[in-house]
Amino acid sequence: MLLEVKNLNTYYGSSHVLQDISFTVGEGELVALLGRNGMGKSTTLKTIMGLVKPQSGRVIFEGKEISGFPPYKTARAGIGYVPEERRIFPGLSVLDNMLLGVKDGKIGDHGDSNVWTVDRFFNHFPKLRERVNQQGRFLSGGEQQMLSIGRSLMGNPKLLLVDEPTEGLAPIMVQEVAKVLGQINKAGVSILLVEHNLKVALSLANRVYLMGKAHIGYEGTVEELRNNPEVRTKYLEV
Repeated sequence: MLLEVKNLNTYYGSSHVLQDISFTVGEGELVALLGRNGMGKSTTLKTIMGLVKPQSGRVIFEGKEISGFPPYKTARAGIGYVPEERRIFPGLSVLDNMLLGVKDGKIGDHGDSNVWTVDRFFNHFPKLRERVNQQGRFLSGGEQQMLSIGRSLMGNPKLLLVDEPTEGLAPIMVQEVAKVLGQINKAGVSILLVEHNLKVALSLANRVYLMGKAHIGYEGTVEELRNNPEVRTKYLEV
């Protein structure tokens, strides 16, 4: 198993925001973590990444304990993070933003087809190649999202944590970003996806976990969820 989260408990002050969270992500999987706003989905990703420190529980990646690692150690272990806020640098070019994602300042071997390089990313997603020298501030929301994803790939992660990638995007860009994530997954990168757009999430995912308040309430395949309206009503409908 690539990622194992076991009985994770996280607090913000006295607020118990993650309560015994447990789930897995396998090699090559795209797993969706879904639920209404405020259930703890983004906190789950931040805890795995080391941006928030858990009080108890375990995060195991490739058989090694990484619980409580600072973010840079988590990244070096092989996990990338695409935050909801995108956090690109508006004054830097597309290329410079991409290069900031290279781990330890080392660019991957261009001869290795399994390594993500700037050229490989642009070959998959040519729209950004056309804007390679443009500052981040002049990109559309969808282009900024793709740039944030591309920057994370420059670290050549085995697992990508992606938080609300289609939030606030126009429908045409929602389709484009979903296509990007699908291609990345098919290229061998496992993905843990937090996504409010149920149609997008179910079109991409192999398995789903649904969060109630601070806990995992349901686990199943996409097909099982589609055939279970009671569960969708309980955990997803407003």
